[in-house]
Parts: sequence; C-alpha cells; structure tokens
Amino acid sequence: MSCVYDFNSKNFNIETYLQTRRQQVEEALSSALQPVYPGAERLFAAMDYSLLAGGKRLRPLLFLAALEGFNKGFADNSTADEPDLSAFLPFACGIEMLQTYSLIHDDLPAMDDDDLRRGRPSCHKAFDEATAILAGDGLLTHCFAMLLSVPADSHALVKAVRYFAEKTGIYGMVAGQCLDIQAEGQPITVEELRQIHQAKTAALLQASVVCGGLLGGADDDEAAALAEFGRQFGLAFQIVDDILDEVGDAAVLGKPVGSDAANNKTTYVSLLSLDGAKQAAAEATQAAVAALAPLGDKGRLLTALADYYLNRNF
Repeated sequence: MSCVYDFNSKNFNIETYLQTRRQQVEEALSSALQPVYPGAERLFAAMDYSLLAGGKRLRPLLFLAALEGFNKGFADNSTADEPDLSAFLPFACGIEMLQTYSLIHDDLPAMDDDDLRRGRPSCHKAFDEATAILAGDGLLTHCFAMLLSVPADSHALVKAVRYFAEKTGIYGMVAGQCLDIQAEGQPITVEELRQIHQAKTAALLQASVVCGGLLGGADDDEAAALAEFGRQFGLAFQIVDDILDEVGDAAVLGKPVGSDAANNKTTYVSLLSLDGAKQAAAEATQAAVAALAPLGDKGRLLTALADYYLNRNF
C-alpha cells in the first residue's frame, strides 16, 4: 500500500486519497470470507451480499487514516521506509464486518424494519430473517478473527481489540441500539438523544480511530485526543444523517428517506429544526477538528477527512 498523498504538495486531494484507500478496502473485503464452509453456502452468500454491497467504508478509512498519521514520515519528516499498511487491511475489514452486521440486524422487522440498504433489498428481504440473523452473527464473530490477524505489537493489539470490543458491545453500540429502541415514540431531550448516539453511532467511529492510533504507536494522551475526535465526529455524523433523512435523495443515500419520521423517532431535526441541526453539525465538526490540535501533523489526514465528509453536505 503505497503513499498516495503529500500534505506539502499543492496536488494533494482528499477525495483521490479516499478513493484509493476505499478501493484497497474493497479488494480486501472481496476475499475476506473465503473459503465457503460446505453446506453453509446460503449463509456465506448472505454475508457477502451485505458486506460487498458498497457504501462509504468510512470506519475502515478512519482506521487507516489514523494508522497512517502515526506511522508515516509526513508526521515527523522521517526518511524511513513507509510501513506496509496493507498488512493492516484485515483489521480494516474486521471493522467493516462489524459495521455490516449491525446494519443487517438494524434492518430487521423487530428493529428498524427497513426494506432497503445501500441501494438494494435489505439482507432479510433478499434472503430471509433467519439467514439474515445468522449472517449478522457470523460477521460479528469473524470480525475478531480478522482484527487479531494483523502483525502488530502484541500489547498494542490486545489493547486495541479490547477497546474495540468495549465500544461496539454492551458498553457502546449495542447499548445505544437498546436505548434507541426504548426511545421510540417517547419524548426525549437533546441531551438524551446525544447520549443515545454517542453509544449507537459514535462509539464505532471512536473505536476505528483509536485502534488505528494504538496500532500506530499512539500514547495514552494521543489516544485520548483521538477518542474525543471520534466522539465529536460521530455526533456530527449522526446529525448530518438525521438531516439527510429529511432532505436527502434515497437514490444517492442508498436507503429510504423519511424513515425516522415514519418510525416516530426523535431526531436532531425534530428537536432543533433543520437550521438548528445544521448549526449543531457545524459546531460538532469544529470540536472534532479542535480535538486533533494536540497531535500536530499526525492529525492532519483525519482533519481533512472530517472536513470532506461533514462539510461537503452543506
């Protein structure tokens, strides 16, 4: 995986960088679930169907951007050879597997009950509910085998995987999904809504960034800065998602618009108004970028990524 950017060059383009890294993640994902277990072809087909359906691949990109920030010479003007970041693509794939499992389960009738995901029928619509549940279970479990397969320092790897498990399990994403379901149809405050999404949405974004930093050699203070970036970025990302559910294009987003209102969900738009939500997204984005200031050049790629994803929508 060669370096495709130079912040000292006027030719640096964040979109080109992201397209290159996204393609590398896609290529790695295409072979991540081979070979098929005999007799379980339908299960593997369902996992592949959802895993390879495209999407932004934002979480793997955040992981790689953080890893590069701490590994590459642009951070310290080192002349050493660039680390082979392709060896860490399995970790990026594991992150996307967990993200995909969560989407498969979120779409189920007992959860958000969505028929469309990433521009085509949800997994339970393309296959059946039982197969979709098992596909999610399979991706959730196998993701940890992927995470643990990279050639990182053992202490850093254990620390990263434990952090990842905590943020994506009962102390993070899963708890957030529970809170989200319980809040449906109930009057909640902006602070309560923020609490839900700090767990449901921001926790996995946090985990992606912090794990990249930890595997790249970030110390505790640097990891804390990355965690705050991930927290604020996740908040901004969710607010933007709420806005796009109101005013977005289903063909562009790859999922239904208006589903939050249809499911009687409280959103930042319903609480703050459309203009208020846009202002809140801008403030969270600014806070995310500010959190990276102590990292210096190590955070410049994440800063560019945050600006690209959050500011371009408005």
